[in-house]
Amino acid sequence: MPPDPGPSTQDTWGGATPPAPGGGAAWSGRRKWVAGGVAAVIVVGGGAGIWAASSSSSTDASGATGGGPGSGQFGGRGAPGGAATLSTALHGEFVTAGTSGGYVTEFLQKGKVTALSATSLTAQSADGFTKVYTIDATTATGVTNGEEVTIVATTSGSTATATSITETSATGGPGN
Repeated sequence: MPPDPGPSTQDTWGGATPPAPGGGAAWSGRRKWVAGGVAAVIVVGGGAGIWAASSSSSTDASGATGGGPGSGQFGGRGAPGGAATLSTALHGEFVTAGTSGGYVTEFLQKGKVTALSATSLTAQSADGFTKVYTIDATTATGVTNGEEVTIVATTSGSTATATSITETSATGGPGN
């Protein structure tokens, strides 16, 4: 005959809650609800803080949003707000991945058309920077002298060939 195992060590349904490991008392239902409520407040508060930080725009001393270097939400280059800084750029060079491998150097300029012919367009940015672009009949469709534009061009040596000319409104955004 097998030996008697003695009193049962297994929990029974509806039985008393065993003591917590380490000798501490088990959490009551009320204490669990309070802890869960505190955790929920922390999660909601943190989410609201992140939302507020990511959806607000910075304002510089002139009241303009976006701003230049250092105007990002965390105050520096590469910080959030970098896209806003790029949208206020007047001119500059950048590199993109080419369609057949390799890289392509491109140039961006926002400014006023100061000269226009069938083969070239000259633009001047607000800071006085001027550049001449080679164009064709399809690149500058509808563009007129004196109009505000954003130009994207490929560069090869000192020659800049416009690949995109977009008319912009007086506020700098896309327009007709």
